[in-house]
Amino acid sequence: MLVDTEDNSIDRVDWGSDVGVSGAKTYFIRRKQIEEKEFDKIWKVMSENHYDTLHKASLQNRQIEWWKDEYTNPDIDVSE
Repeated sequence: MLVDTEDNSIDRVDWGSDVGVSGAKTYFIRRKQIEEKEFDKIWKVMSENHYDTLHKASLQNRQIEWWKDEYTNPDIDVSE
């Protein structure tokens, strides 16, 4: 699975287990046509099982701090 920095699943490929995560990473790097260092800043590659067990569980425990995205001045007209 291709996962972004916010742990959202972006894409996935289904191959045999012999390809592994490193083979999938090579595939996604070539598909995105980007250097590995830049790729690693934006995405990570993991098995579906790893994503399901670690990341979905951690998503449930995250506190969403919605107020950090809100304007601090309530008199601002956000449609401007």
